[in-house]
Amino acid sequence: MRTILKSFYQNSEIGFNLLKPFARVYQFFLYKKYLPSKAFVRQRFKECFGHPLNLQDPKTLNEKINWLKLNYQHPKATQFADKYAVRDYIAETIGEEYLVPLLYTTTNPKNIVPENLPDIPCIIKTNHDSSGGVIIRDKYAKHHNWKKIQNYLRANMSQNYYWDGREKQYKDIPPRIIVEKLLSGKEGELPADYKVHCFNGKVRMINVDIGRGTNNHHRNWYNRQWEREPYSWSSDLGDGKVTAPSNEDVAKPVLLDEMIDLSERLVGSAPYLRVDWYIFEGKLYFGEITFHHNGGTRPIEPKEWDLKLGNDLFLNK
Repeated sequence: MRTILKSFYQNSEIGFNLLKPFARVYQFFLYKKYLPSKAFVRQRFKECFGHPLNLQDPKTLNEKINWLKLNYQHPKATQFADKYAVRDYIAETIGEEYLVPLLYTTTNPKNIVPENLPDIPCIIKTNHDSSGGVIIRDKYAKHHNWKKIQNYLRANMSQNYYWDGREKQYKDIPPRIIVEKLLSGKEGELPADYKVHCFNGKVRMINVDIGRGTNNHHRNWYNRQWEREPYSWSSDLGDGKVTAPSNEDVAKPVLLDEMIDLSERLVGSAPYLRVDWYIFEGKLYFGEITFHHNGGTRPIEPKEWDLKLGNDLFLNK
């Protein structure tokens, strides 16, 4: 029944309007909005790791990320987390040539119709959350249900992603829909996703996601010299699957030095930031800036590497 109601709410305008009051009550308890942020973060950490969160003297990387979530506010936090507004920062700091082409933007889901979209493959997404996007390879394809897409976007825009994990950078983002060029190969494959983790303004490690959107989605970890790192810090893909490392190595990117240099220019002296990149047709494209990898709620394995990596991150308390 819950699945049916969720689908009715997300995919039907009538369902959205009818269930909106009930959805707000449900979300109030789902996201535990009655809890102060510190209590929520402590509870979430205990649920994920099985032991209390040490905020007095955090040691592990996940503990420090949760400490930063509660105690650190970057002056450009909202702009960095806003997938639309961050484009201005990228253009001003390193140049607009690193931006994925923006094809259309609107605040009204009803404007997402074929006549407003380009005749090239694109991805439709919201700017204020982490919900992925809707890939459109051919806007004239008969399988597209545009009303359903509009309703999905409307439901997304009604949510404040801050409540999902109490990450302050999401709280004040004005929701918007953006349509960007889809970076995909001739066979429709998506490019590798390079996520550059910066500690105190310097690149500490890089994870590369390969096979995104397939059953062979893997995540390998490398240091800044592109030497394999001996741990995993995986995301949940659902159905018991995670982004585990691959047995196969990923070739060192030709643009690695540029990626490292640009990442460090973008993050400045922030204690921890992750900068995401794509390499497509020999060019480097900016993806996004993230403050808390996986919200600090996913284990690093082997466990001792959570502490070893934590030792490399210094907090200005």
